[in-house]
Amino acid sequence: MRLRGGEGLPGRDRRAQAVVPRAGRERVSGDTPSVAVVGGGIAGLAAATALAERGVRVVLHERDAVLGGRVSGWPVGLPDGTSATMSRGFHAFFRQYYNLRSLLRRSDPELGMLRGLPDYPLRHSSGLRDGFRRVPRTPPFSALGFVALSPSFGLRDLPALRPAAALPLLDIRTRRVHERLDDVSAHDLLDAMGFPAAARHLAFEVFSRSFFADPRELSAAEMALMFHIYFLGSSEGLLFDVPREPFPQALWDPFADHLGRHGAEVRTSTSVEAVRPGPSGGHLVVDAAGARPYDAVVLALDTDGLRGVVGRSPHLGDAGWRERVARLRTAPPFLVTRLWLDRPVASGRPGFLGTSGYGSLDNVSVLSNWEGEAARWAARTGGSVVELHAYALPTTAVREVEEKRLVDQLHQVYPETREARVVGARHEWRADCPLFTVGGYRDRPTVRTSDPTVVVAGDLVRTDLPVALMERAATSGFLAANALLERWGVRGERLWTVPDQGRSALLRALARRFGTR
Repeated sequence: MRLRGGEGLPGRDRRAQAVVPRAGRERVSGDTPSVAVVGGGIAGLAAATALAERGVRVVLHERDAVLGGRVSGWPVGLPDGTSATMSRGFHAFFRQYYNLRSLLRRSDPELGMLRGLPDYPLRHSSGLRDGFRRVPRTPPFSALGFVALSPSFGLRDLPALRPAAALPLLDIRTRRVHERLDDVSAHDLLDAMGFPAAARHLAFEVFSRSFFADPRELSAAEMALMFHIYFLGSSEGLLFDVPREPFPQALWDPFADHLGRHGAEVRTSTSVEAVRPGPSGGHLVVDAAGARPYDAVVLALDTDGLRGVVGRSPHLGDAGWRERVARLRTAPPFLVTRLWLDRPVASGRPGFLGTSGYGSLDNVSVLSNWEGEAARWAARTGGSVVELHAYALPTTAVREVEEKRLVDQLHQVYPETREARVVGARHEWRADCPLFTVGGYRDRPTVRTSDPTVVVAGDLVRTDLPVALMERAATSGFLAANALLERWGVRGERLWTVPDQGRSALLRALARRFGTR
């Protein structure tokens, strides 16, 4: 793949880079190849889309009854007799998510299903408050502006800062940053930089908690990459959009229709057990209904799903690849609690609030401030819908205790909720996010494997591009499709990323000359 500057970028930042696929035909010709896409999350949907749109016969296998993976939703009944939608929790659609937005434009070219929230506010139990709305979005003034405007940085903190330790952040190259920082924890890097505790809790741990990980376990390279994506690599900053309606209605139901129009078969509630060699080439994908032959396979699974399928498929990949997949780890468990309350929260509460110092509570969303379904329920009942997240809980945590504790912490943040009656409550306890552990980069799979007809996609995948979280899932899905299309002489998907280097030539030179890591 080739990187080019950002002419014609579908977004605000004109310095983004294009990832240009190899030239080829617009569609497959002759014998139409068949591909099994295993996993119906963002990565699998991206791969299935790029393949189906170019004439490949695609069958998408999804274990759950709904599409979307970790951004899915499903219907639930409330005690008051009304129906609602539950999900695995709030997701922020940042403006740097170029490839995810390109995917969503398939069903809504104007992205009308999204709406912007005015700020990314942060609040510490000590009373400190911060946010990103007033921070300049042009690098490097974005990073400098955050330090200058943030109340978590004081004059007394400046002498303790060690700029030399922070210089590697000024010139991030995806592969190089993992070579330099993957064996260091995010916690230790912040220690080496001398960041004040308040700034660490309010700002930088936002990045590590986004990975559902404790900073002591998270690779510093991943945190540095996030810093680059949001502060020094793009001008979109940390402002984001949210879906106007629950995930199924806003995103995935229309998307399933789009896949159907391009001939893809979507098989939900279908768990793939194994992938076996085909009797005359290709692969047999085995599920409860039997084994079906395909020319190629996209493995777009979460960590446990990938380990499971690979472990039950002794002929997939080579021995080294299989061993590396077996060593992949999942992040600690997390809890999402959604409450339907009989009264509103106080006027002026933000739609989303990041929190620190309130025990396990990491953020609070007032869904009825921005999601249509929740807003309609609140208008009809006079109540509100609130969602709470607790990331990276101890493996020894007791679910019922944590659920009660999380609600008690909400009462500290928004005291008016103490008097509210809970009309309905739903709790999701999950432990299926990838853990980007210290020193783990070398074990993570790449899109391509030793078998050119087997590719891997997902947010756990190494792409050598400056992407993360949902954007890494979408990007890797498109890259997986491109790898297969290239084999058939078909032009793949054109992708976009923030530049894979610091935007300031002066700061890049300083980082290379004086950086200590």
